[in-house]
Amino acid sequence: MTTMTAALATLAGPMEQFEILDIIHLDLAGMNISFTNASLWMLISVVAVSVFMFAATNRAQMVPGKMQSAGEALYQFIADMLRDACGSEGMKFFPYIFTLFMFIFSCNLLGLWPTIPGSPHALHTFTPTSHIIVTFALAMVTITILLVYGFYKNGLGFLKLFVPSGVPWWLLWLIPLIEIVSFVSRPISLAIRLFANMLAGHMILKIFAGFITALLAAGPMVGWLAIFPFLGNIAIFLLELLVAFLQAYVFAILSSVYLNDALHPSH
Repeated sequence: MTTMTAALATLAGPMEQFEILDIIHLDLAGMNISFTNASLWMLISVVAVSVFMFAATNRAQMVPGKMQSAGEALYQFIADMLRDACGSEGMKFFPYIFTLFMFIFSCNLLGLWPTIPGSPHALHTFTPTSHIIVTFALAMVTITILLVYGFYKNGLGFLKLFVPSGVPWWLLWLIPLIEIVSFVSRPISLAIRLFANMLAGHMILKIFAGFITALLAAGPMVGWLAIFPFLGNIAIFLLELLVAFLQAYVFAILSSVYLNDALHPSH
């Protein structure tokens, strides 16, 4: 038992994987604008998506290959989702929703890659979407587009969003307040949903990995028990692969539903 306790003490805590570390330290007028591990993995995500889409669309053929088929399937998937949420008019938002989905999905997915043994801590695999500042910034982009385009297209008629049609006159003092609170909570709920799922999943993976290491270090008498957290880690990892896709999908479809309000505020 003492050996196991000592092994656990030497392991990194489950929260250490979320620490933001400077790779290139930069200051601008007293502000820290350093290039961090979060910046690195967001950049890697952008490059990975760009390379994938270039490979999928370059030299397109009548009979698509594997990469072209995957790209076309993703295009059709997001296009159908957007049409269902906003109608054909919503396709003007397709570039944004497609980019949003691909960026979130790649960040979620790359964060599950194993770290190269012996690499510096700042270069360890990192999941940007496990930080609420990233997910909240993405949510605020959606809400900003909604507000800007909503007023651009509808003028003050966009305010009908807060007064649904058919509301009795004696509820006109209450319903707008509820709708405003609901509207303000949209970016918060979008941000927390994605951030919390990524944070919780990666913490559980780390905890189970710690159990495996500690049991193996405790000696052959109890080392065989490591098979149970090992199998549990495999199951959770497979679940996290599904969650990586589902959370990107949920973020994208909710953004589409919200943007529909800019097109049809009176509905």
